[in-house]
Amino acid sequence: MLSRFQRGTKRIPVIILRTYIRKMATDAGILETVELQLPQGRIRGAKRQAVYGETYYSFEGIPYAKPPVGELRFRAPQPFGNWSDVLDATQSPPKPVQKNQKTGEIEGSEDCLYLNVFTKHIDAAKQMPVMVWLYGGGFQTGRAAREHHGPDYLMREDVVFVSLNYRLCSLGFLSLNDRSLDVPGNAAIKDQLLALKWIKKNIYYFNGNCNNITVFGESAGATCAHILSLSDQARGLFQQAVIMSGSALSYWATMPQNMGYRLAAYHGYKGEAEDKPVLEFLQHLDAGKLVDHSLLSEEENRSFHWLTFTPTVEPYESEHCILPTEPINLLKSAWGNGIPFLMGGTSFEGLIMYQHVKKFPKIVDLVKKAPELLVLAELKDIYESSRIQELSTRILNLYFGKEKDEVISKQDNPDPCFDFLHLCSHKMFWHGVHRIALARTKYATANTYLYRFDFDSPTFNHHRLRFCGDDCVKGAAHGDDLSYLFYLKESKKLEENTPEYATIQRMIGIWTSFAKLGNPNCPEIAPNVWLPIEKTNPDFGLNISQTLEVMQIPEAPKMKAWDSLYDMPLLYGSTSDTEAESGKGTTVLT
Repeated sequence: MLSRFQRGTKRIPVIILRTYIRKMATDAGILETVELQLPQGRIRGAKRQAVYGETYYSFEGIPYAKPPVGELRFRAPQPFGNWSDVLDATQSPPKPVQKNQKTGEIEGSEDCLYLNVFTKHIDAAKQMPVMVWLYGGGFQTGRAAREHHGPDYLMREDVVFVSLNYRLCSLGFLSLNDRSLDVPGNAAIKDQLLALKWIKKNIYYFNGNCNNITVFGESAGATCAHILSLSDQARGLFQQAVIMSGSALSYWATMPQNMGYRLAAYHGYKGEAEDKPVLEFLQHLDAGKLVDHSLLSEEENRSFHWLTFTPTVEPYESEHCILPTEPINLLKSAWGNGIPFLMGGTSFEGLIMYQHVKKFPKIVDLVKKAPELLVLAELKDIYESSRIQELSTRILNLYFGKEKDEVISKQDNPDPCFDFLHLCSHKMFWHGVHRIALARTKYATANTYLYRFDFDSPTFNHHRLRFCGDDCVKGAAHGDDLSYLFYLKESKKLEENTPEYATIQRMIGIWTSFAKLGNPNCPEIAPNVWLPIEKTNPDFGLNISQTLEVMQIPEAPKMKAWDSLYDMPLLYGSTSDTEAESGKGTTVLT
């Protein structure tokens, strides 16, 4: 095996094997098999053909950590080490343990810490940029699999694409205060961190450039990517970040208190709320029960807090601590301020709540009668009741009063629920992204580019179709941009003269150009010139619709209104700096 000093001048031998292996015959997608020699051992992958005819190489189910079972359950992952036989990496790895949100069935395996590498070339002279994908799913569901986020479109470019599994729900985010138990929380993000270290060390063998790695994630995956850019643990492990429809400041990325005890009590624990016996009880539960529960109080549900186990500030610092303090306190000093960001969301994120609102239509009347439910918990913990009432009245007027936007008129069915869903777009997703933009205009030394995905297809916006079913609803829903980056389960081959195909070309051009150069400008968006955001206009970006336009995004006025709900130090951190700059906190608009 070559030493690290020899790698710069000699290639690792690649052996191409024709598909004579018997068990490969059942997979019609494999053209031939290929073996590579890694430091950990030999690995067998597959040459495949993408939907539009390009070929690429896949190496799936590579273990980057020991199975997190037994004493490793809930704890930080440990490196996998070596293997002796040739590792068969021709099939997708098992999904992490999770509850299927449609069927209610428990799926997956605790032995889930694997990653997949898809590469355009394995023997090219020039190393290619690396794109590492973190899936979303509310920290409760998701998986890294070719069948779910197919690399077909990305493999049209000279890039290496990596997707990775991380633990979910309590298995990934249980947090206990007792230092002796070594379960401070954020095990899932520590999974991602270990995977990034593996990629940094090994991606060379797949023709990847270990010094040009982009982490990109959507929704919960975007929150994780942002947290990694804040944590010193990940310093230098990636050179660009793409934050899609989520951030570390998203209110839903905050975990309620005492979730470990609540989980144990839900499954029959009768003891005291003490960490050690709670952990012992949970350690002996079947893994399926750890993701099957109903733990939130009625008040938490009424306050729009629907997630249980999420990232958390760790109760003590350890050698693997990811979040020693609230994310807002890390915005100024984050190492990620020195790397380029591409960030944004979809134009009607709130459609993710469509089925919930249709199931509970009285929710619109509820918030009108009790608008204080709309005020974020971080503000309720600080402001007096009179101020909370003032803020809630303000929010109500923004979406149901004289200041509301005309969103209902854009729909075939003029249902008032669309005003509420418009509010959800901003409360749940856009304002968190906007606050990060504000922080980066103040603290970052590298460029930040903003996008807004507004392409509306009646047949190819797959997430909207998942959320809304057969109802005739318009708009780009939460996750709809993924249909134009990945070959999804619902995807199909398109005619090349369709607007959907053109949007795929634009999205792939933007994302891969950013991965290559830290700049999303590319021939696919010409003649537009996409400039990074500035302090004077943090809402200036590229609107991706039937056509492309560099503009101040339509959400800008509402973002300023949401800004006005916060005293400036709460908006994007650093009390002394912001107060020195403004002289006082932000005044609530009337």
